Amino acid sequence: MAVRPAWEVRENGGTTRWFEFRLVFEDGARVDALAVVGGGCLCVEEVRAQPALALDDLAVLAEWIEESVAEACGSGSGPDGRGGEGRRARPARPRGAEGRLLVAREYRAAQRDGADPVLAVMGATGHSRRTSLRLIGQARDAGLLSPRRARR
Repeated sequence: MAVRPAWEVRENGGTTRWFEFRLVFEDGARVDALAVVGGGCLCVEEVRAQPALALDDLAVLAEWIEESVAEACGSGSGPDGRGGEGRRARPARPRGAEGRLLVAREYRAAQRDGADPVLAVMGATGHSRRTSLRLIGQARDAGLLSPRRARR
């Protein structure tokens, strides 16, 4: 992925930055995007893709852009350039078996409390709904959570 700062505006003690992104795949597919970062938020303003992207692909694109913007803003800084506190903090999550145990523990605690278990995992890991669902599936596959009930 190629990331290029497009322009920057400073006003009222804050900074708003725009970044251009280009992804080119081996099969010739291409995605160009424009993202704006300011006030601790990252917004994708424009996406052009050839061939067109599915909605699921847009969610993945947003995650890639978020990580790339953090890197483009400088080491240790969030997308707003103020440091990690301005960026949606993603807690350090253990990987592997420890990570699956964390996901299972958060999921079961939310169920016990009558809360949405997927939102609990999202909050604990800092990941999107899609990624959290994948992590929950991995915990299930490891036998840490009961199998999913069939929908009727």
